[in-house]
Amino acid sequence: MWVKICGVRDEATAAWVAACRPDAIGLNFFPRSPRFVNLAVATRIVKSLPAGIEAIGVFVHATTNRAEEIAAIVHQVGLHGVQFHGSESPSDIAAVMECCPAGTKVFRSWTPDGDWQRLPQYVEACRTLGVEIAAILMDAHAPGQYGGTGQTIDWTALRSHYDFTALPPLLLAGGLKPENIADAIRTVQPWGVDVASGVESSPGVKDPERVRSFIADARMS
Repeated sequence: MWVKICGVRDEATAAWVAACRPDAIGLNFFPRSPRFVNLAVATRIVKSLPAGIEAIGVFVHATTNRAEEIAAIVHQVGLHGVQFHGSESPSDIAAVMECCPAGTKVFRSWTPDGDWQRLPQYVEACRTLGVEIAAILMDAHAPGQYGGTGQTIDWTALRSHYDFTALPPLLLAGGLKPENIADAIRTVQPWGVDVASGVESSPGVKDPERVRSFIADARMS
C-alpha cells in the first residue's frame, strides 16, 4: 500500500515523518492553506529525504499562465511529482508538465460528483495531450477548501463506480485517519492512501503517534 503524508511544513517534522517510512510526503504550495510551506524550507526538506521517499508538490489552480512559475518551483525544490488540486483543465496540466523535468509524476485530485463519465473523459483528454496521470486522488469536497477537510467520501459508491482497469491507480483521500484507515482500504481497495488532517493534533501540526499508527495500519490492511 502506497502511503503519502501530506502537508509537511517544517524540517523537524519532515525528519521524523521520514523515519516512519511513508512512500511520499506532500508539500503544499497553496498560500491560504494552514499547511503552506515556503520554497526555502521545502528545498531543505527535499534534500534531507532518504532514498525511496518522494516529495510531491501540491498546487491549486495550476493553470497554463502559471506553467513557468510552477516548473521553476519543481526545479528549485527538487520535487518528484506535481499534484493538481484545483480547476486545472487537461491543457493546463499539459502546459505545466511540458515545462517540468522529464519524469516528473502527475497526480490529479478529483471529487466524486455522481457523474462517473466525466473522469474517464478527462483522463483520455490528458492522454491525448501526452500526459499520463500517475494516480487519481479522490478527495471530499468542501466549499473554499482544497484538501485537508477531514470529510470522507462514499467509499462503497467509489468502489462500485471507479474503473480500476481503465483509469489510473486510485489514491484514496478525504477524512482518513488511524481509526478508519483499515475499513477504508478494505472497502475501496485503492492503490494508495493520502492523509493530512487525520494525523494532526491541530491544523498543520502533525502528531507523531498518529502518523506512525496510520502508516502501520495502512500497510497491514
